[in-house]
Amino acid sequence: MDLHSTVGPARTTVAQIAERAGVQRHTYYAHFPQEWDLLLACSGLALERDPLPEPEQLCSIAPGYERIVAGLADFYSWFARNEQQAACVLRDAEHHRLTGEVVQLRMAPTFAAAAELMGEGLGPRALALLAVALEFACWRTLARDHSPPQAAALMGEAIVQVRD
Repeated sequence: MDLHSTVGPARTTVAQIAERAGVQRHTYYAHFPQEWDLLLACSGLALERDPLPEPEQLCSIAPGYERIVAGLADFYSWFARNEQQAACVLRDAEHHRLTGEVVQLRMAPTFAAAAELMGEGLGPRALALLAVALEFACWRTLARDHSPPQAAALMGEAIVQVRD
């Protein structure tokens, strides 16, 4: 996980992992016969240590600004806690097939559920802006000058002001 958080999954080698673990390559392969096995194990452990926000919690908030801000604040706080790892993994997911598949498996369903709940009652243009707001790159840009709650409020205001 440390290597995936620094060099990224696509650039992490078996030799690097074995060296860090103090084992031979054959020992590594005994535990992780395929790269997929390693990616599943690492992503599972990372999300066990710091789970993604649970979108279902947003159901207790009426649709609209407050729900959007609460959801974005949860995801932005998660991004802030996991910035280095998220940056490497999401970067690699764009060009490394297996990393992309793991992101689709482990993260995409949660983000889709959150977008659906936060987007309740919004028109197409506002939904498009919500999709941008849920992107790591959007948060990272806003995080330069805003805390997660401030960034969430800023994006929430922009989203609800969009007229379709």
